[in-house]
Amino acid sequence: MNLEHYGWNTDWQQKWLQRDRKQHVPGRIVSDFGQMYRVWTSAGEVWGEISGRLKHEHQDRSELPAVGDWVEVQVLEQEERVIIHSVLERKTCISRQAAGVATVNEQIIASNVDTLFLVSSLNDDFNVRRMERYLIMAWNSGVTPVILLSKADLCPDAELKVAEMEGAAPGVPVHAISALEDVGRDIVSAYLGEGITVALTGSSGCGKSTIVNWLSEAGVQKTQGIREDDSRGRHTTTHRQLFLLPQGGIMADTPGMRELRLFEDEGGLAQAFSDIEEIGSRCRFADCKHEGEAGCAVREAVEAGVLEERRLSNYHKTQRELKFQAVKEARSRRKADPKGRGSKSGAPRKSSSYWTKQLMDE
Repeated sequence: MNLEHYGWNTDWQQKWLQRDRKQHVPGRIVSDFGQMYRVWTSAGEVWGEISGRLKHEHQDRSELPAVGDWVEVQVLEQEERVIIHSVLERKTCISRQAAGVATVNEQIIASNVDTLFLVSSLNDDFNVRRMERYLIMAWNSGVTPVILLSKADLCPDAELKVAEMEGAAPGVPVHAISALEDVGRDIVSAYLGEGITVALTGSSGCGKSTIVNWLSEAGVQKTQGIREDDSRGRHTTTHRQLFLLPQGGIMADTPGMRELRLFEDEGGLAQAFSDIEEIGSRCRFADCKHEGEAGCAVREAVEAGVLEERRLSNYHKTQRELKFQAVKEARSRRKADPKGRGSKSGAPRKSSSYWTKQLMDE
C-alpha cells in the first residue's frame, strides 16, 4: 500500500524535501500507547518509538508525535520496528487543555485532520451549549467542522433538533444520522474522499465507535450501551486511532470527553458566535461589550427576539473563560521558560492566543 492511501500528497512531499532525509522514510502515527506508537509506512504498519534526542529536545508532550502526525522514521532492518526522529510541521492540530491537572497543558486529540465530525446523540444527552464549545475547539484547530446528530432512530422530532443545532452553529453543516437504520451513510461518505482525514469527537456514549464500525462495514471498534437513567455513555474507546475506510478516507476515533477545557483562542470564539459578531458590528461603539452600553445592537437583537438571551450569556461566559485561560497560559509558559528562550527545536507549535496578546498589550 502506498503512502497516498494514508493521506500523503504533494504538499507533504514538499515539506519532506526541505531537509536531507536520505537515510529515513516518512510514516504516519496510527495510534499512541504512551512510550510506543503504531506507525504506517510504505512497507506496512509497524511499531515505533521516539529517539532519545527527540525526547530530550521536546519536553512538552504536545510537541511529541500525536495520532495523525507525519513523522520521519528510521527503519530497523529485520525488526519490524522504526525509530521516530522528527515530526513534520502540522497542517492542523485539534487540542484541548488536559483534564485533571493544575497547570495549563495542551493535549493533542489528533493532527493533520481535514474535517472534524462533532457528534451529539439525539437522546437526553443532546446539548446545544456543549456543541458551541466543540465548535470553538474546531475553529481554533483550523479544521472544517461538521455536526453529526447520531441515533436519529431514537428521536421523533429529529428535524426540529437539526434546526435548533443549525441556529447555534451558523454556516456549519448539520446532519441527523442513524447507524442502526443506515440513515445518512451517503451524506457522511461524501466527506470521505481518498486521502482525506476526518476525526470524530464528542461526549462518551454519543456513538463515535458505532459510526466507525458502520462506515468501515466491519466491527473494528468495541462498543457498549449507555446508562439508561441519564443517557450518558461509558468510556469504550481508550486511545486515539486511525482507520482506513472503504470510501478511501482515513478516520480518527477518539475517547469520549467528560469535559472540554478549551486550550486557547485562535479566533474560534468569533467564528463559533459569528451571528453575535455580525450583529455587534452594528453597535454604536467599536469596543462595545454587549452588556448594556448605549446603542448596543446585540442587546437590541435580544430584546427583539432575534437573538437568544441564553446564547449571548454563553458567549460572555466563554469569553471570560478564555481570557482567564490566557492568563494561566502566559503564567505557565513564563514559569516553564523564565528567560524566554522558547523551544530548542523547530517543533510545530501554535501561536500565542488572542487573549494573551491582548493582556500583554495592556
